Amino acid sequence: MRKLERLPDAELEVMQALWQLEPYPVTSAQLMEKLSGRHWRLPTLLKLLSRLEERGFVANEKEGRNNRYRPLVDEREYLAAESGRFFQKLHGGSLPSLVAALMESRAITSDDVAELEAILKGGKRP
Repeated sequence: MRKLERLPDAELEVMQALWQLEPYPVTSAQLMEKLSGRHWRLPTLLKLLSRLEERGFVANEKEGRNNRYRPLVDEREYLAAESGRFFQKLHGGSLPSLVAALMESRAITSDDVAELEAILKGGKRP
């Protein structure tokens, strides 16, 4: 797996919208519609897309006067990299430490624990 840099929140929001808009490529208008709750202006979105392109997360394809975008990084790949960073930073790579913290905060249920056990035993995967 390639090493992916962590994205700033605004760029991550653009990527999340892009990952949801299949089939690719998509227009900036489609992205603006998907991100309508953010009340961004088009120049803001275009700047964020430009940054994502520079970082290798997005490809920009010209189609006449329009630009069309497609992700170069798979959502699962990015989430795996982010999860690994979080796990290492906060729990030193210790799974028991992470699970204990989740149990203490009641952020994990007994059903979640059973699902984790199944995953760890090589059974079902999410």
